[in-house]
Amino acid sequence: MGPGFDSLGLALTLDLAVTIGQPQTHWQIDHQLGRTVANNQDNLIVKTALALIPDLTPHYLHLRTNIPFACGLGSHSALIIAGIELADYLGKLSLSQFDKLQLATKLKGHPDNVAPAIYGGFVAATYDGFEAEIVQAPFPPARILAYIPPEQLSAQKSRGVLPAALPLRAAVASSSAANVLVGALFRGDLELAGRMLERDQFHETYRRRLAPNLVKIRHCAAQAGAYGTYLSGSGPAILSLVPPKQASTILATLMQLHLPGHWLNLTAAPVGVTVSPQ
Repeated sequence: MGPGFDSLGLALTLDLAVTIGQPQTHWQIDHQLGRTVANNQDNLIVKTALALIPDLTPHYLHLRTNIPFACGLGSHSALIIAGIELADYLGKLSLSQFDKLQLATKLKGHPDNVAPAIYGGFVAATYDGFEAEIVQAPFPPARILAYIPPEQLSAQKSRGVLPAALPLRAAVASSSAANVLVGALFRGDLELAGRMLERDQFHETYRRRLAPNLVKIRHCAAQAGAYGTYLSGSGPAILSLVPPKQASTILATLMQLHLPGHWLNLTAAPVGVTVSPQ
């Protein structure tokens, strides 16, 4: 979220569900995600589960999701969390949320997406290479309008445009904005939070050319009454935080930009990963 690079995340009302079927001689995952997503042991869900339990018995799985893939909305993290839950459930590991956080963060490399997927709501997280720590809180009432471009963007490509180091002044400006952002959200001050969302210098400065509509959407959303607009994760999805009562009006205004792709009208998801025994 904005200047909260690799640290601040929000669970949204998009989900990924895995139904566990019968044991089989090999892994089979039915899904409607196309050929780029494996339907066997090479699927990230299964690879994650096998990283925890190498001799886990193969099963039939059915995968359903409405998370746009490779758009900066946590699709990769959702697959990792599903794999951890699969190993936990089939292997009867009895993992705590904290245990799952540690495993997911080590596999992902940073906690900003996996932590909200586990805990729900708004999460501030940190990882020192050994242990992740988080603070979770409910998100103030708001709608999140998401612009989803037609093209995908790999995290590897998006990370590749980032510099190896930042000037001290830029780092201080971004980290202090992130501090105020967290305080504003805990206080429920969405107007202040929205302003802080737009003060990132960690990644938006360098990824802007990969999301060329960011400036246009930010300006239009602000004119229509949005709190703030930011690049979601590694992009190219762009999110605008807006007042609930004005969401439909603001969305209609944004749609008049006639950008390729589509829009989603979302809210924060108060609960993270859940398991329903069969």
